[in-house]
This record gives sequence, C-alpha cells and structure tokens, in this order.
Amino acid sequence: MRLETGAIEALQSGESGGEFTHFDLARLGFVRTDRSAALLASASLSCVPPQLVRAMGTAADPDEALLGLTRLADAAQAAGQTHQFARVVGDERLGRTLVLVLGSSIALGDALARQVNELEEILQCPTLDGPTRERFREVMLAAVGSDPSAAVPVAAPGPEPRRAFRRAYYFLLAQIAARDVGAEAPADSQAEISRLLSDLADAALEGALALARAATEGHEAVRLAIIAMGKTGARELNYVSDVDVMYVAEPAHEGVSEDEVTRVGSALARELARVCEERTAEGSLWAIDANLRPEGRDGELVRTIDSYARYYRKWARTWEFQALLKARACAGDRLLGERFEEIATPLVWQASTREGFVDDTRAMRARVLAHADAERDLKLGRGGLRDIEFTIQLLQMVHGRADENIREAGTLDALDALTRGGYVGREHSAELAEAYRFLRVCEHRLQMWRLRRTHMLPTGERDIRRLARTVGAQPAKLPAEIDTVRRRVRQLHEEIYYRPLLATSAGLSDGQIALSAEAQRDRLEAIGYRDPKRALQHIDTLTRGLSRGAAIQKQLLPAFLEWFAGGVDPDLGLLSFRRLSETLRETHWFLGMLRDSGVAAERLTHILSSSRYVGEQLEQHPNTVRWLSNDAQLQPLTRAQITRELDSIAGLATNDEHVIDALRGVRAREIVRICLAHLSGVLDLRELARALTDLAEAILAFTVTRVSAEADVALCVIAMGSFGAGEMGYSSDADVQFVCEDNLEVATRIAARVQKILNAPASGINMRVNADLRPEGRSGPLVRTRTSFEDYYAHHAERWERQALLRARCVSGPKDLCETLTAIMDRERYRPGGMDAHERRDFARMKARIEGERLPRGVRPSHHLKLGRGGTTDVEWCVQRLLLEHAGNDESLRSVGTLDALAALENAGHLTPSDALALRRAWMLAWELRRALFLWRGRESDVLPTDLVDLNAIATLVREPVENARAIEERYLKVTRHSRQVAERLIFDE
Repeated sequence: MRLETGAIEALQSGESGGEFTHFDLARLGFVRTDRSAALLASASLSCVPPQLVRAMGTAADPDEALLGLTRLADAAQAAGQTHQFARVVGDERLGRTLVLVLGSSIALGDALARQVNELEEILQCPTLDGPTRERFREVMLAAVGSDPSAAVPVAAPGPEPRRAFRRAYYFLLAQIAARDVGAEAPADSQAEISRLLSDLADAALEGALALARAATEGHEAVRLAIIAMGKTGARELNYVSDVDVMYVAEPAHEGVSEDEVTRVGSALARELARVCEERTAEGSLWAIDANLRPEGRDGELVRTIDSYARYYRKWARTWEFQALLKARACAGDRLLGERFEEIATPLVWQASTREGFVDDTRAMRARVLAHADAERDLKLGRGGLRDIEFTIQLLQMVHGRADENIREAGTLDALDALTRGGYVGREHSAELAEAYRFLRVCEHRLQMWRLRRTHMLPTGERDIRRLARTVGAQPAKLPAEIDTVRRRVRQLHEEIYYRPLLATSAGLSDGQIALSAEAQRDRLEAIGYRDPKRALQHIDTLTRGLSRGAAIQKQLLPAFLEWFAGGVDPDLGLLSFRRLSETLRETHWFLGMLRDSGVAAERLTHILSSSRYVGEQLEQHPNTVRWLSNDAQLQPLTRAQITRELDSIAGLATNDEHVIDALRGVRAREIVRICLAHLSGVLDLRELARALTDLAEAILAFTVTRVSAEADVALCVIAMGSFGAGEMGYSSDADVQFVCEDNLEVATRIAARVQKILNAPASGINMRVNADLRPEGRSGPLVRTRTSFEDYYAHHAERWERQALLRARCVSGPKDLCETLTAIMDRERYRPGGMDAHERRDFARMKARIEGERLPRGVRPSHHLKLGRGGTTDVEWCVQRLLLEHAGNDESLRSVGTLDALAALENAGHLTPSDALALRRAWMLAWELRRALFLWRGRESDVLPTDLVDLNAIATLVREPVENARAIEERYLKVTRHSRQVAERLIFDE
C-alpha cells in the first residue's frame, strides 16, 4: 500500500489535514484498520478533524474509541444534536476527553449515547468543582423530584423519577470518568477519583432512599440512617463494586413500636436495594451488600442503636470490629448516623484487647486468600490490594487505641498517619502507597471497560493490550510488572503483618500501652523490675520529645518491657537498651529494624537482659546489632574468611601498629558475632566451640605469619588443651608449643613477639597465648627445634606430658614440618599395647592429686564444673585413659576432641552406650554452664553458683531451659553423679 506523504506529516507534525492510510492508523494503535478507515470516511464523521484521530491513538482501545464515536454521531443525528456533536469533536480538549472515555469504556459510550443532549456539559465536568458530596446529592435528589433541602426527602410519584435517577447517576459517573482518563498521571489522581466515586455513591443512596420512601407506606414513622462500610465507608470506592452498608432505624415519634421500626425500616432497605440493583434501559448502578451487619445474612436487616450496641458488646466477632474501622454515616438521617458512629468508634479501638485478636485477624486473611485466585486476583490474591489493606488495618487497630493520630478510615490516609507516627518505615510506606495506587488504577480500568465488577487480571491478548495502554506500560511487559509489584507487596505484608510485636502489643492493657508513670511503677515492680523508679527514668529518656525516634520507642517499649521481664535481669536489659539506643541515636536503621523485625527485637531483648558482657560489647560494636535480623550474618566466619580479611587489611596498612589494631578489632567483632549467634540459638554447642577455636587459630596463624614475614625460619605452632581439642570457651587460653626446624634464636624472637602482641590488654576478651604446657614448663625454652622436641618426648617426658599430647595438633607452620611433628606426637601418645600396670597406677594417682590439690578451698567438689566430681576433667580423663590403652592399636580412635573420641570409643566397643551417654551429657552440660556463666557475669567461672539470681540466669541461658533456678542445680548434680560413677570405674578401677 502506498504511503501518503501528507498522512505521515499529519501524524508526525500534529498539523491538521492529510488523509490517514492503513499504515498510519496502525502506527496510531488501530488494529482493525480496514473498518477504521471506512468509518473515518463515513458521512457521520465528516466533522472529525485529524487531531482527534491522533487523539484516538492515545486511547486505551483506538478501534473502540472510533466505533463509539460513530455510535455517538448517529445518536446525535437522531436527537437533532449534530451541531453540539460537531462543537465537541471540533474542540481539542473536549474532543480528546471524549475519545479517551470511549476508548476506555464501551459501557460509558452507551451511556453518553443515551444522554447525547448533555454531551457537552458532561465533558466539561462542571459538577466536579467545589464540594462534590453536596452537589452530587442535590443533583440526585432533584432528579427524583425531591427537595434537597427537605429534612426527609421523598421522591415524586410514578416511574419517571426512577429513570431520571439512573440518568443522573450516569451523568455524574461520566464526568468522573472523563476526569480520570484525562489525567496525565492516573496513579496520582487515583485517591481523588475514588473519593468522587464514593461521593456519588452517597448521593445515589440518598436518591434511592427518597425513591424507597415514596414506595413504602408508613415511612414517616421511621428515621433511617445508612452506614457505609468497606470501600464506601473509607471513601475509596471503585467504578463497580458492591456497596457495603448497614441500616440504623429509630422511631420518628412516640408511639412507634420496635417491631414497627424493624418492619418499616426493613421495607425501606429492601426497596432501596431494588432501586439500585434493577436493570433497565437506562442501566443499573451496583449491588447493595448488607452482609456486614450483625449476624450477617441471618440477622435483622435493620437494627436500632441499642440493638447494635448490645450485639457489639456481647457477641461480635473479631472481623466485625475490623469492618467497623471504615464505618461512616453516608445517607439518611444524619443525626442518627452520627450517634451510631459515636458508639462504634470506641469499640473499634478496644477490639485489639480481645483474646486472640491478632491471630484471628491473620486467620481471616488466610481464609480469604485460600478462596481467591492467588495469581490473577488483584484484590484478594497474594500481594494484592487486600494484603495492603489488612496490613494497615492491623497496625491501626493494635496501636490506635493509644494513638488517636492514626485513626483514619482511608487506606492511604491511614498509611500516611502510620508513617508519621513511626509505625511503618518511610521507604516501606512509599512502596506500599505506590503499589496501592498502581493496583487500584489497574482495577479501575478493568471495571470501567464494561462497568462490571471484576478484579481479575485478563488473559486475552487484546484485554492485556488495552490495560497496558491505560497505565502507560508495554503490553508484553505488563504481566511481569504487575507480578513484580505484587511480590514486593506480599513481602512487605509478611514482614509487617506478622510482626511478633503486634501480638504482644495487642495483649497489653491500656495502662501498659500508655506508659504512664503512675500506672507503670506498680506494674514494673510486679513483673520483676527491682528498681521501677530508675526504669521509669529510662522510659522517659527514651520516649521524650516529638522526634520520629521517640515515636517508634513508644511503640516498642510496651512489648520490650514485657520481653525484658521474661529475661534474667529486666533492669539490666532496659539499661543496656537505653545505652545502645543512645549510641545508635543518629542511625536511620536501628529502631526501624526492631519495629519491622520481630526476630531481631526478641533476640535483642533476650540478649540484653541475659548478658552483661554482650550488652557492653554492643556499645563498642553497635553496628553488629544488624546481624540479629539475619541468621546468615550471624554465622561465624571461617578461618579462611578471617584470614582473607586480615590479609586485605595488612595489604593496605602503613605500619605494624595499624595491623595490630585491626587484628584486635576483627577479633573483638567476631567474638560479638559468636556471642550473638550463641544467644540467638543459631549455633549449637559444638558449633560454638568450633567457631571460637577457628577464630583463635586464624588470629594466631596470621600473627605468626605477619611477624615472621621477613625471617628465614620454619616455625610451627602446636595447639594444646582445649585449643588443640577444638573446645575453646569465650575466655580460654590458647595453649601452645612453638617448634622450629632451625634458626632457634630468630624463632624465639618471633614467638615472644607473637605473645606480646596477642597478650596485650584489649577491649573485650584478651586472647592469652600460653606456652606453659611446653617441655619443662616455664623453666624450659619458649621454642624448641624439631630435634630437641623429638628427643624430649622420646627420652625425658613424663607420662602426663604424653597424655597432654592426646589433645595436641599443629595449627600453623610449613606443611612438611607439621606432618613431621604430628608423626612424632602420634608415636608418643598412641603407643601400641597401651599402658602397663605402673602407668595405670600413676594415671590414677595423678588424677587423685589434682582433685586434692587443685580444687579451690571452700568449693564443694560436687559444684566445680571443671575439676569437681563428674565434671569436665573427669570426663576428659576417662576418654584419655581409654585412648592411652587402645588408640595405639586402633587408628579409628585417634581424635583430639573429647566428644569425637567418646563417639569413636563407643563405636569400637570400649564404652557401653550407657557409660558414653553419661559422660557425654555431663561434659556438655558442664561446658555449657561455664559459657553461660561467662555471658552472664562477663568473666569465666568454673563453679556452679548457689545464689538464686545467678542460678536463674544460667538456667535461662542453657539450651534446655528448666522451670526454676534450683532445677538447673539439681539437673547438674544428677548428671554428674552418673558420670562420676563411670569415672571411678575407668580411672580408679573402683
């Protein structure tokens, strides 16, 4: 087909004139170009200028816009309105508005054809200026022949008022649609369009009630108010949606019985619904849904004020109070409607105190989702409008009883208020608002097409294309864009809607939630605060002022105070939280994270009220609090990861002091990470020991490598004791031996330098490198050559020194040297044939001597976790006795770790399952209690406390909490009694 130059110029330049070819029309977005070309050439559209054809190209469906324009031209000709039609299409603004409406709605095109006499007035939208609610009401009441100023408007008799009622409705609806489709940014005007649609619904209900009065005998005896619910009540209605209402009726004068009020009121309500729902040539409005009333479909259609009050106070379910959140008197007797609002509002804001309120609300959302098309339903599906609405409503109902500023009916108004109050983060709020407007615009456009109630995403190509053009998206990308929005909405919904903080806050009393000094002092003392006066001072400091931070603290503290009280020391927890809050005062993420992440909030309150040490360390390393919301970030770094970080730091450092500072900083930070992971339940006991050991290995190995970088020496570090066994605690010494191949003098200087660096005082836990387990102890050389090391153990070492090698392994040094030293140690510790009788007696005497000499005075043997009866030393000596006996002949037993060796000995049959279990339980409980005491007190302790406060603390911190403080003591004594019996048989042959 030949392309006309004039047509292209007309298309590109926007100038008038030029004939449109099929190609031109296709470029504008027309699909059926043959039909469109024929229509444009018809006599009825001869007055249509080229710029109007180009305007059709911007419509949602250019083909339907042109078809609708043709029908409208024919209707204008039939009505003798051709001059008006010509004026409209010749006016650039009016003509463009007209084709945008026609391309967006077949149904409104039909409505305009029915009201072609008023076409020009409709497109000029005169009624939308000023107070639309009152103006719409005047139009609707005037249409039915009623006086808008009358106290009780009644429609004129006959069928004509009903036809005029529908014409007036579509007259106003078309004006709203004209403004909507003409908006440059539909999402920005979405709230205004929904408000106009709600105002129109209010006015229509007034007109329908006037018609119902005219058709209902005895209506004068009853005052009737219509209460808008749902979207209508919130003034955020769609184009086509069930209008949710309830009816309130009262006698209009004395002598009218309650039965008569119910009978006449119900007749009015039924007739009103019939007026709105019946289908006629003038069209219909929408369905009236009164199922939100008490008892739903089974309940009375109309109730008195007292009847509503009794029902809501005695029988109403949780969801019914959520529905009342949007209740608004919208039509009928205004004073009666206001009285209903007065009784309903306080009930809404006390509903969250009902038992199970939050769980019931969440369950209701789950039921709705279960019956929805999760993928296509924009309203009820995952990430749809209902997720946004339920999220906002739950926040309002939980926090609104104490904060009147968030008591808004409209979704966006409520979201804005929640954001100002700090209940929703600014970024999350902006995302939810943008998603809400976008999804509502999509819903509006879907409904506008045929004025049918729908919120299902289309599947047809043409329907998707039409929707995409209305929201400014590419048809091929629109489904993915909507899916992206909904996934993010669902993510935010789950983050906010399922906050544990909501359930906790909902369960608090008004006195607790208000945080008033008078109500709090007794409460704080009752739940376990030893110094409620000081606690109130902390609360006042945290919540004072009008800042956003103070607002968020007011949300957090009611729940936090309860959570602190559930910890070991509520006073410590609140004090530590105040200090941490002051440290992080200027950050934007801290309080928002605690508000949005229930996991982080509960973990932090537990940690601060359970560990003085960690609370102090968090003040030194406050950014580590971020890790509490993410288990992956709580996972301890591996030795390789720590080494890479330290190597990177060393590569940028200008001197050794900077490296040493960084070394200590990394270690302190990682200790905090391990503590947080331990107290958050992310690490089990074996993982905790491994993490602490890996950290010590990485720090020590890096330091040795750094110090010896320029020296020509092969230096190996052998880990001993708990370090060698991979069982270090928070403040365990790193017991080591230093062995070199040659260059002894240089190696000694290096070892001394390593000790000096790592044993220097630092914040947190000092890492003490202890070489006292070396041959000859402190009196022996700090470093031995490989030859000297081998000779000592072959000819001079005592039996206990070979025993100590059972927990030794090389952790740093050249591979070949480490392998050689390991072979030497294996030869000495794993001797074929085991121990002889003399060695067995010496073994038992040494153990008895340790019990007699090393146990501190005044400490009961049963309560010393390390050296006491059945404690860790008993278990370790049992294991070592069996290894000395059998590991020389069985390589499967050669494990340096206590628990690994226990398992190997049991598998090999050297320990019965019951003995192995007794030893394992005792060792793990004693080891865990020592770690718990450190976290609680901030220092290591080997003695099971007798003080009830300390016992309660460690009872809370152990992996299997007990009911009370004494129970942990009883458990320990019972477990170690069994392990001691095993030890006496294995060590002392008793």
